[in-house]
Amino acid sequence: MNGVVVINKQEYFTSFDVVAVVRKTLHTKKVGHCGTLDPNATGVLPVLVGNATKAQDIIPNHDKSYKASFRLGTKTDTLDVWGEILEQKESHITFDEMKKACEKFTGKVMQTPPMYSAVQKDGVRLYELARQGIEIEREAREITVYSLTLLSFDENTQEGEFTVSCSKGTYIRSLISDIAESLGTVGMMTALVRTSACGFTLEDAITLDELKKYAENGVIESKLLSTESLFVDYKELTVSDKQAVRFYNGNPLDITRTALRDMSISDSEIFRVKNPQSEFLGLGTVDLSKGVLKIYKHFSK
Repeated sequence: MNGVVVINKQEYFTSFDVVAVVRKTLHTKKVGHCGTLDPNATGVLPVLVGNATKAQDIIPNHDKSYKASFRLGTKTDTLDVWGEILEQKESHITFDEMKKACEKFTGKVMQTPPMYSAVQKDGVRLYELARQGIEIEREAREITVYSLTLLSFDENTQEGEFTVSCSKGTYIRSLISDIAESLGTVGMMTALVRTSACGFTLEDAITLDELKKYAENGVIESKLLSTESLFVDYKELTVSDKQAVRFYNGNPLDITRTALRDMSISDSEIFRVKNPQSEFLGLGTVDLSKGVLKIYKHFSK
């Protein structure tokens, strides 16, 4: 069984918990996920099954989208409502002020990862240090916030909700805290739903309970998305049966003998390679100096 099952993760489950359930339900050891989701968050968690696990480190699209709820006036050690309160202060931010602040945090932004995160420092997860009461300096990293839309903000309760589309490595908890700080107050996240990840959306997702029912009824494979769906950002290249065999055996293909000869291509460009039966074989990468399409990653073995 190979492919992607997109799980709508429930609250209080870790990403590892989800992988364990999928592994047990599908009776396979080769299971992984792309894009860790905090235990208290819900939403899209793509789970890789079988040979799709080979894609874990080379997926081209790591962008994600979220719907987040927040409250100003309170700061916790985890930057969300589930942490220990560190600070409380009066907050009288208006809707317009909040909206303008969100606009300022759109685009390229420097963000410092929170202590309660899976980021590693000298081989140790930050959250492991945080649980010991240890806080260390963290380097700010550049992230990209493609869009940040304020959906609502109650000036009386100082609670609101926004949607955000962002690059890999963005912490929404930190984003909320940073926005609050820019307004001269503090803030925390109160709820988080991931609405898309790696090109998949909530519409593609099923719950773990649904996964079990599909498995019991013997129709789980109908809910598996193809491994190829992870690479739709790459152009498609169909080769002949003989070339498919050559590619399968790990040999490069002469560009002049493929449809690439009539295409505008660039060095190191990656293509989805398929046989005449439209079966996905794997990824190939262009080597202009040698005039060939080399194997980048096999998915047919």
